[in-house]
Amino acid sequence: MCSVARGDNAAFAELYEQTRKGIFAFVFGYCKRYHEAEDLTQTVYLKVKANAGQYRPGTDARAWLFQVAKNAALNHLRKSDREKAVGGGEELSRIRDDGYEHTGGAVFDAMNACLDGTERQIVILHVLWGYKHREIANLVDQPLGTVTWKYNNALKKLRKYMKEDDR
Repeated sequence: MCSVARGDNAAFAELYEQTRKGIFAFVFGYCKRYHEAEDLTQTVYLKVKANAGQYRPGTDARAWLFQVAKNAALNHLRKSDREKAVGGGEELSRIRDDGYEHTGGAVFDAMNACLDGTERQIVILHVLWGYKHREIANLVDQPLGTVTWKYNNALKKLRKYMKEDDR
């Protein structure tokens, strides 16, 4: 991250390639629309590039990146809610040429259908980002036992949902 702060474009490109799928999956959990998640992912990396100097060397760069993504996603949701409240937020459908609203695949559909926001966040952080439950507990400011329970409960919900979907 320090190289990115010094303006090293190669380091930024490497950071992007290593983390873009995880960031996309994380922000998708907030906005639940494929194209919005793509736009929001790009916004996250623009913020990272612009604010890389705020990263404190010696701290977990993934946690910092995750926090940037979380803040961007929450700002996006707040802005969207404000637009809806004043009537300017007529939602435009995100329909592909084949008429299907692309949502990122069956697993994301299942996660959005059966998990709440915290459960989705915990699963994404553990499975896609590789965080340990103790690290996730610190990130989401919840006790370790709660995070472990929510993770296991989320997996049970996903399995049940996917089995029901196969029928």
